[in-house]
Amino acid sequence: MSPRSASVNEALRRRSRERLLQATVELVGERGFEAATLGDIAQRAGAARGLISYYFPGKRQLLQSAVHRLMHLTLQAALEREPQPSGPDAGGELLARAIDAILGLASDHPLLMRTHMAGILTAEGFIQCPEQQRLAQLLRGVVVAYGSPDPDADYPLLRAQLMGSVVPMLLPGAPISQAVMRAELFQRYGLAWELGTAPQERPPGGSQAGTARGPYAAERAGA
Repeated sequence: MSPRSASVNEALRRRSRERLLQATVELVGERGFEAATLGDIAQRAGAARGLISYYFPGKRQLLQSAVHRLMHLTLQAALEREPQPSGPDAGGELLARAIDAILGLASDHPLLMRTHMAGILTAEGFIQCPEQQRLAQLLRGVVVAYGSPDPDADYPLLRAQLMGSVVPMLLPGAPISQAVMRAELFQRYGLAWELGTAPQERPPGGSQAGTARGPYAAERAGA
């Protein structure tokens, strides 16, 4: 039997890593961070326990990569959903889809996302992993499509706005609804409420603005 090519080995390693990340999302979402052991994650993924240490330096890093992968896949599906936006308001629609995708994850996976956000604030901090880099590229592309004159500066601001909106939704005992946080972000970026995937219930004073009133309106208008 001839040895496997480098490309085949790389594909196998990628699939093994993805199985571990998916198993982490499932188990942490079901049981919480402490109860989801590395042994359980490896078993769910059908992989050897030592394989986790090969790819990830620790459990927190594994979780961050897993959640960043979930966020990337969810955001990608939202941005690629048909019908694809076109014309001068396409950037606003893409930004609305991005906001809805991230807030939707907090609503659909509260335990997982709460654990992820708490981990970012630990000593290990924010992990720069391939999954996070792919997510960053998508979000930066949204900022570009929306008309930012300085994407390198505006992308971190969008990321911070999204993270800051997710935290109140996950606050134990006093959560703020997804619709309220959506309205705040839509007002910040001048987005019409009907863009993206609008909830049926609209909060009092919800965003009435159109994309022309967003923070980059003057630049897009040539002012």
